[in-house]
Amino acid sequence: MSPRIAILPENLTNKIAAGEVVERPASVIKELIENSLDAGATDISVEITAGGRRLIRVTDNGHGMSREDALLSLERHATSKIRSDSDLDGILTLGFRGEALPSIASVSRFCLATREAGSLEGTKITVEGGRVRDVQACGMALGTVISVEQIFFNTPARLKFMKSPETESGHVGDVVSRLAVSRPDAAFCCISDSREMLRVQRSDLQRRLSQVVGKDSAAQLHPVDSCSEYVSVSGFVSGPSLVRSGPQAIYTYINGRFVRDKVVQHAVMQAYRGVIDRGRYPVVALFIQLPAGEVDVNVHPTKHEVRFRRQSAVHDAIQAALEEVLRLSPWLASKPLPLPAQSSPAPTGQAYRERIAAAAQASLALPRREQQYQQPSALPVAVEKKSAPVSELPPHVVTVSEPSVPFQPEQKTPADGYFSSLTVIGQFHSEYILCQSGTDLVIIDQHAASERVAYQRLKQQCLSGGVESQRLLFPETVELSFSEVAAVGRFRPELAGIGFELEPFGGNTLLVSAVPRLAAEKDAIRLVRDILADLAGIGASAAFNDLLDELLARIACHSVVRGVHALEIRQMRELLRSMDETEFAASCPHGRPVSHVVTLAELEKIFKRT
Repeated sequence: MSPRIAILPENLTNKIAAGEVVERPASVIKELIENSLDAGATDISVEITAGGRRLIRVTDNGHGMSREDALLSLERHATSKIRSDSDLDGILTLGFRGEALPSIASVSRFCLATREAGSLEGTKITVEGGRVRDVQACGMALGTVISVEQIFFNTPARLKFMKSPETESGHVGDVVSRLAVSRPDAAFCCISDSREMLRVQRSDLQRRLSQVVGKDSAAQLHPVDSCSEYVSVSGFVSGPSLVRSGPQAIYTYINGRFVRDKVVQHAVMQAYRGVIDRGRYPVVALFIQLPAGEVDVNVHPTKHEVRFRRQSAVHDAIQAALEEVLRLSPWLASKPLPLPAQSSPAPTGQAYRERIAAAAQASLALPRREQQYQQPSALPVAVEKKSAPVSELPPHVVTVSEPSVPFQPEQKTPADGYFSSLTVIGQFHSEYILCQSGTDLVIIDQHAASERVAYQRLKQQCLSGGVESQRLLFPETVELSFSEVAAVGRFRPELAGIGFELEPFGGNTLLVSAVPRLAAEKDAIRLVRDILADLAGIGASAAFNDLLDELLARIACHSVVRGVHALEIRQMRELLRSMDETEFAASCPHGRPVSHVVTLAELEKIFKRT
């Protein structure tokens, strides 16, 4: 009887290992760049064709390899990083498993060319599907050049899961950006289909961040520098005005290695509690340094996950370092603008927007009572509820604002709906509208109600042929990640259907020419970023239609009053009338309730009248 258990052939085991290490072209480039950095490279060039499906080429000026080392590097578990099991407790290099090169070579047509210092000639090795086809001498500069062609040509099951070239190029750009942030002392270049996606020269961290996340975003980052006996935290963090709808802009590095760790991300979000709204994420670049033996990087082949020996100590150190910076509110430390002379013309354009933004920031530092009397009545400044840290908020003051003019009941007609028939009493805390319906007290969340009305109007416009857009008087530019730029290329017609006109402006910069009319007076750039962040994770137009309701809800949320915002009596009545004119629901598009009824019997029970 023949045995049922057999040892798998080497080419099959390599393909299995490749399934863990090589997920897509971006993961190939990650492994190759990490090897280049471990080899001491200070100049790294990445070139891809068709999103990496046809060609991936990584060139570096590292120390290179001899002929014998080059051949050994293609064997499984062959590495120069460790020698014994004790070395696993002190890993400081990016790579150490010895699986990347053989795994990549087993699922592609692979070529390795390398030359070390002191050698007159280099070595060129050609591999196809894991089998070495040719080894020859070649002339080349010091360093290593690795070419990967027709990835997954021999694994069609994996090939069919590849996304579009634009999507894969976006993932490649994001990987190169993350690695570029980790090593400001190295120059990086990334070229896709003969088009330069990214080029950064050697610099410091602050300049490198401005090259990767954009100059405007980098100007709103604030330094972090905290050190203890166990862990040190350094880098840059953003204030409440620079946030994202997802964690894609959180760059965290453990001993120079980019990681996506739940402990680190939780510490970051805990530090931002009370500073930014729920569901928003800051822009963060943090470098956490701790003894190599205190962190285990040998958790997963991709090395994105780590385990801490003293998890709570790392968590608390990160949270404390960020809270120390956020407590000072550095985004408010700006010089007040001088008042213009009487003869000076009124500011217009960008100067006017900057002055209004400065006034809004200054108002956040004032106690609420002072804001109430110092804000000009002709131009009320809307203050978001969570735009300042908890430590900076004034003591809670309960107020009920009365209408500025005596309320005159309107003559209701039988056609009036429920909300239109309510009697407006006033506004509580500049967030809730108090109304009376017979013996009932009706409390309405003005943001949730406004959001529902705006969402219904947008949905009706969408069903009628397209959301009404409005061209911006001064088109604005926005710098995005590579994944977000790829999303624009995939969904430009669909974005035009919901009111956005976005045009390429060179590199990763887009020109925003028009936005949905309902949101034209709000922060258009923030809305564009949120919409593209939602779209970056989907790959087809059919998925866009499934996501359409969520996108309309996000546009509606951006287009209405948010947080503490005083309303005039006529604005309250108009909102109530709009609630009846649209297909209204009892909740906002995100599921929060719009109104709550307190009966007279409940009030009498509270005051022990029954």
